[in-house]
Amino acid sequence: MIADRARFRHAKKIERLAGYRVPDHAFYPVMLETITSRFNFDALDFAIREQLLQFFNDFLRCKCKNSPLCGCPEKKFAIKVIELRENGLDHRQISAYLSDEYGIEIFPADVLSFLEESVHVLEAISDVAHLQGQETLAQKTIEHIRLIER
Repeated sequence: MIADRARFRHAKKIERLAGYRVPDHAFYPVMLETITSRFNFDALDFAIREQLLQFFNDFLRCKCKNSPLCGCPEKKFAIKVIELRENGLDHRQISAYLSDEYGIEIFPADVLSFLEESVHVLEAISDVAHLQGQETLAQKTIEHIRLIER
C-alpha cells in the first residue's frame, strides 16, 4: 500500500520532541500514536507544525473506536493520492505536493507504481461489475481509470 512508503521528512525532530524513538514512516502505529497523543505541536517550528496539523486534519480525523490504528488514515492517504492524480497532477507533482503540504517524502516511482496498481484493481472491479450486471459501478470504475491514465 502507498501509505507504507510514506516517510516524514522531519521524523528526527518529532522523535526529539516526543522523547522516545519513533520510526520515520508516517503511518506506522508508533508514529500515529505519537502524533495523536499529548504531543506538543507548539514546540515545533511553524512550517513543521503546520504540516503535521494538516496531516492530522486530513488523515487522522475519524470516529473509529480504534483510531488512529483503524486503517482509516492509510485509506484516506491512498484516496488523496488518487484524487491528486485525477485532478491532473503527475507522479512527480504528487510527490512534491505531499512533501510541501504534509512533510511526507515518497518517491515519484512509488506513486507511479501505486497508480498503476490502482488501475489494475479498478479494471478487475469493472470486469466483475459487468459480469454481475452492475453497469453503474462499471461505468464509475471506467471513469476513474480514464482520469488516472490521462
